[in-house]
Amino acid sequence: MLAPAIAFKEEIKTGQAAIIRAFNADHKAEQLLHDLCRHVDQVLEKVWKHFQLPKEYSLVAVGGYGRGELFPQSDVDVLILLNKAPERAEKEKLENLVQLFWDIGLDIGHSIRTVDECLQESSADITVQTSLLEARLVTGSRKLFWELQERYAEAMNPQKFFQEKLLELQQRHVKYEDTPYSLEPNCKESPGGLRDLQVILWVAKAANLGNSWRELADRGLITDTEARQLKRNERAFKDIRIRLHIHAGRREDRLIFDVQTPIAESFGFKTTESRRASEYLMQRYYWAAKAVTQLNLILLQNIEAVLFPQPSVPRPINEHFNEVNGFIDIARDDTFESSPSALLEVFLVLARHSELKGMTARTSRALWHARLLMDAEFRHNIFNRSLFLQILQSPQGITHALRRMNQMSILGRYLPNFRRIIGQMQHDLFHAYTVDQHILMVVRNLRRFTMPEHAHEYPFCSQLMANFTQPWVLYIAALFHDIAKGRGGDHSVLGMADAKKFCYDHGLTRANTELIVFLVKNHLTMSHVAQKQDLSDPDVVKQFASVVKDERHLTALYLLTVADIRGTSPKVWNGWKGKLLEDLYRMTLRVLGGETPSKDRELKNRQEEALKALRLVGIAPDAHEKFWQQLDVAYFLRHDASDIAWQTRVLHDKIDSATPVVKCRLSPIGEGLQVTVYVKDQPDLFARICNYFDSKNFGILDAKIHTSKNGYALDTFMVTEPTFAHQYRDIINLIEHELSAVLAKQTPLSPPNRGRLSRMSRSFPIVPTVDLRPDDKGQFYLLSISANDRNGLLYAVAEILTKYKINLHTAKIMTLGERVEDVFIVDGAALQGARTQIQFETDLLDALRV
Repeated sequence: MLAPAIAFKEEIKTGQAAIIRAFNADHKAEQLLHDLCRHVDQVLEKVWKHFQLPKEYSLVAVGGYGRGELFPQSDVDVLILLNKAPERAEKEKLENLVQLFWDIGLDIGHSIRTVDECLQESSADITVQTSLLEARLVTGSRKLFWELQERYAEAMNPQKFFQEKLLELQQRHVKYEDTPYSLEPNCKESPGGLRDLQVILWVAKAANLGNSWRELADRGLITDTEARQLKRNERAFKDIRIRLHIHAGRREDRLIFDVQTPIAESFGFKTTESRRASEYLMQRYYWAAKAVTQLNLILLQNIEAVLFPQPSVPRPINEHFNEVNGFIDIARDDTFESSPSALLEVFLVLARHSELKGMTARTSRALWHARLLMDAEFRHNIFNRSLFLQILQSPQGITHALRRMNQMSILGRYLPNFRRIIGQMQHDLFHAYTVDQHILMVVRNLRRFTMPEHAHEYPFCSQLMANFTQPWVLYIAALFHDIAKGRGGDHSVLGMADAKKFCYDHGLTRANTELIVFLVKNHLTMSHVAQKQDLSDPDVVKQFASVVKDERHLTALYLLTVADIRGTSPKVWNGWKGKLLEDLYRMTLRVLGGETPSKDRELKNRQEEALKALRLVGIAPDAHEKFWQQLDVAYFLRHDASDIAWQTRVLHDKIDSATPVVKCRLSPIGEGLQVTVYVKDQPDLFARICNYFDSKNFGILDAKIHTSKNGYALDTFMVTEPTFAHQYRDIINLIEHELSAVLAKQTPLSPPNRGRLSRMSRSFPIVPTVDLRPDDKGQFYLLSISANDRNGLLYAVAEILTKYKINLHTAKIMTLGERVEDVFIVDGAALQGARTQIQFETDLLDALRV
């Protein structure tokens, strides 16, 4: 048996290599799929004859192999069809046959069944039923195979099959988050991918409606144009999947970050100044997936109408639309052609009538084909502009309307610059969505601030939005805030011009136009100030107030900023960022109200609030005095009154403690822990604490570093970790005990762990940057760093600070997905000399690299 196995294996290997070489030369995807399938057919037929199996048996190709298509690394699914249960000798021969299939290098998926067993398994398992739907005879008894085909067709229930495949499709879409816009899509399984196309052909074949896009068009289920589009997109996905298999050398259907660039380059895409080669590829992919998603919806509705006919009694909505079985339907076949404004009106009607479940297939198809009517003349029409504004001003259904418009390619037709960012990836390591999906997510977040059922999520935002007149102005700003991404240059400045033109074209007032343009220009400003500047400095707040100028601009910018950060990625938003933004909002509001920023007033206010909190916990009225005498103004300005009260309560009787004091509590922001360390000051204290947190895989959100007048370090950290919410009592005890022991032992510091970058960071590395400059008053230095996030990064920075004896006063740790942008307020003698400063920055850059 060994000699035939070697020969067959060599034949498989040689033939596959030749077919792949031909593909690399001519890139004919369909040809490769059919050639690989035919090649395997020929080898399997030889193997089958070699074993001299009973002539009553059949070797049947099923699944994708049965369809006549074989990808380079796909399974070869076969059914060995028997006319009766095999004898012992035949069973051993069949086992040897399957083993030889494996030995010759085929990834075999096999089953050995009689016709009765096939039908029994098919009735119990939709997967088996689907694989048999595409069964094809390779060799053996044609009579037995025809018997299977006839009995399978008799047992098929097209209605039941359709319902089960539809449920299967919905479950798969949920698994892939119901979006074709994943940054690492599965070209086979993701919504809009190959599997969606296969589902259509399966249910159509089961219902005897056709076996190809051409046949579905002949039956009137799709148009010739739609059939060509589906065929073209199917060919594109097959081409991508073939290249993935060849590149990976194994079955790989995901366009993961590691392979996007080489696959893009294999298609001839090149990196330009503004975009990567992979971004061009992925945008093409998303456009194809979106088209497939839309056409699939139309096809499924049409097939469902054939399989489950319902009496339809149109109920007029207006002259253009009727309601039919809960869906909106066009009054005439030429509704959109005779009244192009109905292309926008249909979405306005859907927004105003929440009882409507969507569009009929007839309406979706007519809309899809009529979208090309939306030309420059359409966009300049005053009535059409009014309709678009009415959609944005609708009291309900705005998010659904915009998403439907985007899905149907209407939004991009009406806003040409929006069309340019559909499917555009953002390799900034913190956006989890394409630009168009991010924009729609931001609009959704703003809408949720207006809805009472979502008021519990962000109560302060909901409160502000309730008093904000004309919230639709914010939706326009959201639509334009990132619309200029990928053009090169500052997208905020470029987006201003787009926003200004839109406002002018649509007749907005001067005040609303100015606000929208302001928001687009400054949509990153508030997060930058809150997360990178020292909010305890009255001048910082005063400067920000001079930018926003009044309460309406401040409130609008705050709401847009929160919605924008929340719309980047589930990983980016946290309670600490929310607190920083809210603190900046409240402080700025006081300045706009006429209050002059003053350190003395702020100091007095915080001390009074802290004393009120201390009286509530019942400590002696003068218990704070000795402790507070050791603290300077900077401490009180950098800590909230609640933090001052808590630290006073736990430390007032430990002012001269000979041992380190570590106290923890649940963070007042609602997530993570607040950790206070009080210990005799030491040069490497910050590094030692960071090393401990790093060893526990705790993330540090914020650090406030203070040295008291009596030479003690009073440091406060905000730390987080996913299990805190469930085990916080145990973790608090652990930190208080272990960190105290670590600080007391004073053991030598371990070298920094370089850590491992995530797969996304490896694919899209950031060139580390270090920016060191004196603050406006020349009192401290602002140290800003940017790098890929990884375990041990902050500890590596802390060790460099220790090495150069640089004092750390405040650390703002900002993690944006896979990227960090941290800001430190520091001082030290090493920063005074040009040579040592350059050496410090060089060492820091080296520490940031992996």
